[in-house]
Amino acid sequence: MAELNLKKLCWKLRENLLDIIMSGKGGHIGGDMSVVEALVEIYFRQMDVTPENFASGDHDHFVMSKGHSVEALYAVLAQKGFFPLGEVLEKFSRFGSPFIGHPNNKLPGIEMNSGALGHGLPVAVGMAIAERMNSSAHRVYVVMGDGEQAEGSVWEGAMAGANYRLDNLCALVDRNHLQISGNTEDVMALGDLHGKWASFGWHVIDVADGNDLAELHSAFEEARVVKGKPTVIISNSIKGKGSKIMENKASWHHHLPTQEEYREIMADLKAAEENA
Repeated sequence: MAELNLKKLCWKLRENLLDIIMSGKGGHIGGDMSVVEALVEIYFRQMDVTPENFASGDHDHFVMSKGHSVEALYAVLAQKGFFPLGEVLEKFSRFGSPFIGHPNNKLPGIEMNSGALGHGLPVAVGMAIAERMNSSAHRVYVVMGDGEQAEGSVWEGAMAGANYRLDNLCALVDRNHLQISGNTEDVMALGDLHGKWASFGWHVIDVADGNDLAELHSAFEEARVVKGKPTVIISNSIKGKGSKIMENKASWHHHLPTQEEYREIMADLKAAEENA
């Protein structure tokens, strides 16, 4: 099978998640769009996880702590073959469907229900400890939002991860600088986020462009060789990445596009895919 063009794939996945949101009549589109490259890097170049090895537990692990960006995760898991995209489009956000608005571990490929922010990192710490107890080489990845950094349980997890020297644990903060009610620095200022994580004993990597696959790949490869401490990647991304009508606008945190907006966004995404 020909190797995937991951740059084109990122744009295709944005098209898919846009269709998922339209079919379900709702979704957290801004954060979906900002985190696509991070998910593609994790699932297609970092993690050993497939539909075949998932049920056995003998695989790397992923927690989508910013669970409101589930539409991006569904698009990635469909591309990986965990379930058909058509099934997501048919069932997303319908009554009785397992394809709900946050990750649901009744679905293949998803290990943890999330959505209540701040829970993902502590659970990932537990997973990393378990893999160490099993003398396993498997790694654990967790993606958090930057607004989520206001949750106290994030920092309890950070303290524990460093205390247990979990070098098999890699976290990513999707630093798009916006949350539902505005700029993070106006709502609950994060200040020197790099310094905060470093002070908790983590190896910290700053990615200037979190929507650039090459930069992300370099960061995750660096994380692999760090010993004696966990790694956090602070990924400076663009909320609503992909269309000028969405980018860097807090109002697109959770927004159902009109048909006119849908057509404009889809045209922008298809043009970017063609040029990738």
